[in-house]
Amino acid sequence: MNLLKKNIHMHRIRSEAVMQLTLEDDRNIPENKPDVNTINLEKARVVIDEIKPGTDVVNIKGCLHFEILYHTQEPGSSLVLFEGDIPFEEKMIVKGVTSADNVNVLGEVEDFSVSCINSRKLSIRSLVSLTAAAEELYDEEVPIGIHMEEKGETLEYRKMPLQLAQISICKNDIFRVRDEVSLPPNYPNIFRILWQNVHLGDVEFRVMEEKLGIQGEVQLFVLYEGEGEDRPVRSFETLIPFSGVLECHGCREGLLPDIHCVPGQQEITVRPDLDGEERCIGLELALDIGIRIYEEETIEILSDIYGVTKEVKTQCHRCNLNRVLACVTGKTKVTDHIRVPGGSAAILQILHSEAQVCQIQQSIVENGVLVKGGIQVKVMYITGDDENPYACVNAQIPYQYVLEVPGIGPEDMGKVRGQVEQLQVTMLDGEEMDVKAVLCFSTVVFSNMGMDLIGELQVNALDGAVMSGLPGMVIYVVKEGDNLWNIGKKYYMTVERLRELNHLSSDELQIGQKLLIVK
Repeated sequence: MNLLKKNIHMHRIRSEAVMQLTLEDDRNIPENKPDVNTINLEKARVVIDEIKPGTDVVNIKGCLHFEILYHTQEPGSSLVLFEGDIPFEEKMIVKGVTSADNVNVLGEVEDFSVSCINSRKLSIRSLVSLTAAAEELYDEEVPIGIHMEEKGETLEYRKMPLQLAQISICKNDIFRVRDEVSLPPNYPNIFRILWQNVHLGDVEFRVMEEKLGIQGEVQLFVLYEGEGEDRPVRSFETLIPFSGVLECHGCREGLLPDIHCVPGQQEITVRPDLDGEERCIGLELALDIGIRIYEEETIEILSDIYGVTKEVKTQCHRCNLNRVLACVTGKTKVTDHIRVPGGSAAILQILHSEAQVCQIQQSIVENGVLVKGGIQVKVMYITGDDENPYACVNAQIPYQYVLEVPGIGPEDMGKVRGQVEQLQVTMLDGEEMDVKAVLCFSTVVFSNMGMDLIGELQVNALDGAVMSGLPGMVIYVVKEGDNLWNIGKKYYMTVERLRELNHLSSDELQIGQKLLIVK
């Protein structure tokens, strides 16, 4: 006799590590750019160029791409953009990683600051966090039946239904957003773009037959210099909706998606309209999408076996199987006040605001997941100061929220993702702003079920000494913990035979009940 087995496709983060690094550099202003008078705006993002895993280590190459908008007193060029890269190469310790592993690295700018050394040199400082995770796909074999090779063999087995979640699709993909928007009629033509921000809003995915539906919106903000002798500076902000499909072989309705995306490469261009005037803004944005889609299935696995005509012994091995405990979403409100730094120019008008959830720390609490962290809020505003007309203030607002997951245990796992669903920033006075935000958190929680699975069978002839030691007939008195299964196993009888001999209509036994057993 042989075991019939079914492969369960599993997915896990086998090893993960986080590190922080400080990037510092002093940069000279290029000769073709004017002197710095004051710094107006700055931003930075991490670009990962190369990932090379080794034994317990991951080599990472990348750069910090920065953009700085500064004000100069020279005529004809009041605002100037200066950008560049600070390269880095790090060796990150990740226990358990091998050169054959698929490792993803995510970089996040936790702090970024720029100061003037003199009118031709800037000091750039940044704190960056890198998260490396090695993902693994593997199979677990579960026993689902028995193939009998010889006639006359009799054995008893019982099954246990398990609701399992196995990985159906695990891949990364890219979705490209391409669109073009025109300026309102009362805006001047674009001479050049001074500053731009692309912020990804809410994105939704829908599982379809052999494809994924995607829809969302992009918040686009540009600060530009208009055409004309006085070169007026204008700001323009709009929401760009997008939708489309991604080819996804094996995808079908009814599967459980766990999908997230982050903005990747982006390009903003100025294009002529039908009249040949520079009034159109083109957007090209690549969304890096991590696709994990699971299939839930109830499988009856063999939980125990014993022989009646043969001696059957089982060899078990320990394994971990997953089932979906919950797929939950929750929202919470965050409010706070932001003050401009002391000595900074006062707020005249708010131009643009954006925020993102960062530094998510999660822990299991009773019936939920506690998430803590902060939202990084950036507000751009007009100061009314001719020497420093635009400024930006960054602030981190803390949050704490319990995402309700009834029945969650300390061994259960799920990656919580958060996003800012709504953001409203209003000016209270020249030094203070009121911030109101709605945060949305979501997760798919998997219950980790550790169990012993039957892996092999050893089948031998019945031991004559054991069989001769069993009574030919006995009246058995049921004790606490007894059931038909373990009684039949002890006396090498089938459960059905025990029912017939004792005229039982159900498998329920009472303590003290007497059962007839005949060899």
